[in-house]
Amino acid sequence: MTREVAKLIVRRYLIAGLLVWIPIVATVLVVRFILNLLDETLLVLPSSLQPEALLGVHIPGLGAVLAVLILLATGLLVTNIIGRSLVRAWEELLNRIPFVRVVYGGVKSFSSTILSNSGNSFKKVLLIQYPRPGLWSIGFQTASDVRLSAVQGSEPQICVFIPTTPNPTSGFIVLLPRSEAIELDMSVDAAMKMIVTLGVVVPAAPTP
Repeated sequence: MTREVAKLIVRRYLIAGLLVWIPIVATVLVVRFILNLLDETLLVLPSSLQPEALLGVHIPGLGAVLAVLILLATGLLVTNIIGRSLVRAWEELLNRIPFVRVVYGGVKSFSSTILSNSGNSFKKVLLIQYPRPGLWSIGFQTASDVRLSAVQGSEPQICVFIPTTPNPTSGFIVLLPRSEAIELDMSVDAAMKMIVTLGVVVPAAPTP
């Protein structure tokens, strides 16, 4: 066996090992970060009631359990008449504060759109020519029949969010005629994987 062949074999096995361990390590690090972040919610408890004081040992993940319980309790509260009245009073208070009402209103509208089962926001994966004709970008339809000015013409306009890669939480929004967007037979999850992986993970082409 020549030295070049040995190098190719070692490189092949090394890459195969990296392809196995890199996703595992990345997943563990992300999950660990999220659990540590959620464990900070335990600070809302009095010192005498915190798990470390009661059990004498730190148990990772208890913050996630507390966060889930808080979310369930909040959801149970706001689904009755008293809870909805409290939420309306709280929102009226926030709407009186100039800067806070802009941030709170924007975040609430965005989260309501994303988490709602109704509507077509982030339900369709589109292919559009952006940033210039001949270059294609993947985007998500966020709104339909958007009309801001008469110069848009009479054709129905849609709003498309084009995420950046590898961070899809930032991006651009563009308004364009519905006829200029191609709806892809691709799930939102598959499109997100392609964006996050810099286009390395490409969904299989649909069979004709």
